[in-house]
Amino acid sequence: MKRLLTLLLTAIISVTYAQVAEKPQDFLTKEFHKDRRAKLREKLPANSVAVFFANAVRNRSNDVDYVYHQDPDFYYFTGYKEPNAVLLIFKDNQTAANGSTYNDIIFVQPRDMQREMWNGKRLGTNGVKDELGLTNAFNNDEFKKYNVDFSKFDQILFTDFQNDVRDEPYDSADLYDLIVQFKGKTGYPSKDKTTLNLEPKKSNLNTNDLEGIMNALRGIKTKEELDLLRKAVSISCIGQREVMKAIKPGMSEREIQGIHEFVFKKYQAEDLGYPSIVGAGNHGCILHYIDNYTPMVSPKDLILMDLGAEYRGYTADITRTIPISGKFTKEQKAIYDLVYKAQEEAMKVCKAGGSFKDLNVATRVTINKGLKELGIIKTEDEKNQYYPHGCCHHIGLDVHDRGAYKLLEENMVITIEPGIYIPENSPCDPKWWGIAVRIEDDYLITKTGYEHLSSGAPRKSEEIEALMKQSSALDDFNLPALK
Repeated sequence: MKRLLTLLLTAIISVTYAQVAEKPQDFLTKEFHKDRRAKLREKLPANSVAVFFANAVRNRSNDVDYVYHQDPDFYYFTGYKEPNAVLLIFKDNQTAANGSTYNDIIFVQPRDMQREMWNGKRLGTNGVKDELGLTNAFNNDEFKKYNVDFSKFDQILFTDFQNDVRDEPYDSADLYDLIVQFKGKTGYPSKDKTTLNLEPKKSNLNTNDLEGIMNALRGIKTKEELDLLRKAVSISCIGQREVMKAIKPGMSEREIQGIHEFVFKKYQAEDLGYPSIVGAGNHGCILHYIDNYTPMVSPKDLILMDLGAEYRGYTADITRTIPISGKFTKEQKAIYDLVYKAQEEAMKVCKAGGSFKDLNVATRVTINKGLKELGIIKTEDEKNQYYPHGCCHHIGLDVHDRGAYKLLEENMVITIEPGIYIPENSPCDPKWWGIAVRIEDDYLITKTGYEHLSSGAPRKSEEIEALMKQSSALDDFNLPALK
């Protein structure tokens, strides 16, 4: 019986391998990850090592976990998408016990036929070597006896721990154990602290400088990354266009969200870059509204839709605001066109050598002047909460991606997203209440200016109204009523 079970499990794993062989071929290559590790080494201080841990598995409820999502830094350097792993990247070559040299080493989950039957194939050390090109790969239970002397390094760079990782009793080499073992090997203070403030003379632990190094690396995108970002943005633009054609009064916010996300999945986007924001009427004034619960949107309202497909790890971030009736009212159009104008003003100064501050000032000055002309505020320098956020951020492996926020540089990918939000009971004429508009687009910074990546989704109010008149492939899609 035991032999039969083993044969059965082996057959299942073989099928899994066959399925994996059919996976899309446009993921980042092992050469990309190898190059990124080399670029990190160039930026590391002398006689140092950088340490990266995989993301934790997060529990949703009882014995159900959230869908796993790898730590973006870890993925950037490895392409590894499984939990319970640790990566070390050395500034200088290290010598192994057998006399060979290496400059990075990774410890990963071992193959386990029983668990793979339930949760899918693991790469294991051989898979990591063959598919990801990390030649120094070991099972994670070997990290405990890994005998590199960490005290010899001038600096050990890592991101400090937040003490929010579960210890799984059935696994003696899970992420919790890897962190405990790392702390023991490096002399990490036993005191419970969220950040380390250790003098360099007393410790070689450095939790401060890795962020700046990673910002410099990930803030500038490579050609491979730009290819994936373009796909993520194009998919998200198509989602916005299809919703503009399909939306009707009486739909629910969640139904509208579902159309967007159906388009994402139709194009094989694996995930969402962030929880989808679909807010009708006053809900649009909640910047990160994710309930999306209104069962029936009103034809008198605008609907703000902020969604981004995640494609091969890279996420778009696009917002459009449209009239549910198909036509903007006079007040809605006035606010919408003001936000559009603010975005256009920012685009005029969007180029390498400019600054994030320039973009923010351009939008803020335009919006405040327009609000004053509309009588919503009394003076252009009046403090108000109608535009409560900044206008720009990096996108990439994170929707708010790593990157510097001073000067704009070639091959940065950023958003420009001005907005005006006038909640009910605001200190202005009630005719403006409940109007919320955000227009958010994605831009590649070039030598001479920018490439507008998300131009595929209409921005002008007239273009939106024209597209909303077109028929939709979903017009005849009707489901039976529930009893």
